[in-house]
Amino acid sequence: MEELIAKRYAKALSSVSKDVKGITEILNVLSEAVASESVKVALASPIVSSEQKTEMILATLGEKSDTTLTNFIKILGENRRLDLIPAITKVLNADLQRESNEYEGVLKSKERLPKEELNKLEEALKRYTGSQIKLTQETTELDGLRVSVDDLGIEVNFSKQRVKEQLIDFIKKSL
Repeated sequence: MEELIAKRYAKALSSVSKDVKGITEILNVLSEAVASESVKVALASPIVSSEQKTEMILATLGEKSDTTLTNFIKILGENRRLDLIPAITKVLNADLQRESNEYEGVLKSKERLPKEELNKLEEALKRYTGSQIKLTQETTELDGLRVSVDDLGIEVNFSKQRVKEQLIDFIKKSL
């Protein structure tokens, strides 16, 4: 439900703003602030009025903020939707990625891959999807590789254990 409401607000903001990319960058920073525990508590508190919550968010933007963004924050405050800022930002980021055809993905493995190998993997994904994909590496206990690009719905998993199990099954079926 939250995502549907966020999409409506994101669409409205995109339709009235001339600098969606700039506003999205500001909202990315604001989303991190809103995600902190102390701000979440303040936004959820029934003791703090909607006007105070709105002013708290607007104070973080400063006085020279974009009027479209300021008005957008005021509308969110009036409708008691300030807690949707991270969800709206996520929708806007996805829309910008779709427009530019550039996506971010995550490569999880036990060891970090060399830069050349990472570039080869990005090129292979580009040939497969037709989109520019920038991978970031994370180290995990996974004995193999896992590549995921959530916005494109891609997840590729190469596990040594899985290959071993499939090989054993193939041998059993052959006998």
